[in-house]
Amino acid sequence: MTSFSLPPWPSTRPAYGRVELRAVTERDTGMARELSTDPYVPQVGSLPANANEDEALAWVERQQGRYVELAGFSFTIVEASTEKPVGHCGLWLKELGEGRATAGYLIVPSARRRGLAADALLALTVFGWTVPGLFRISLYIEPWNVGSTRTAERAGYAHEGLLRSYQEIAGQRRDMLLYAAVRPA
Repeated sequence: MTSFSLPPWPSTRPAYGRVELRAVTERDTGMARELSTDPYVPQVGSLPANANEDEALAWVERQQGRYVELAGFSFTIVEASTEKPVGHCGLWLKELGEGRATAGYLIVPSARRRGLAADALLALTVFGWTVPGLFRISLYIEPWNVGSTRTAERAGYAHEGLLRSYQEIAGQRRDMLLYAAVRPA
């Protein structure tokens, strides 16, 4: 495995449309607690279902460590006009040595169906193209998750195929749709 370091944390917040991406802070525990009410969120990450304040704070602290651990960039999605936290996204760079990354995004239930996830994914993608050596960002989405596939398509990601039995989620092998964006020439 090639050793590498991550580029510096962005000096200007990545932004697009109605959202900005900022570092995760302790004031995001309320957002984390709302995310934890979605039954799917605990299946795909480290946030427990119906998290209490201590569990939400522990999740925040794990997100704060992602950059130091060289996992990638973990951001809180905030509404640009109000600074209200409305979700979380990340650019995961364990394959940066090969020019690849993966991304993920979550919006709190109370802020869904407003296009904020697509804005956040666009902000994250534009930021991704500032990372030296990064040429491809992939998304892995379960076929039933129509909202997420629409988000990917709105953000300019291309559907590349179905990966059968690709990932274990909640103890079961699941098919995943592969979406990707490639750095513009």
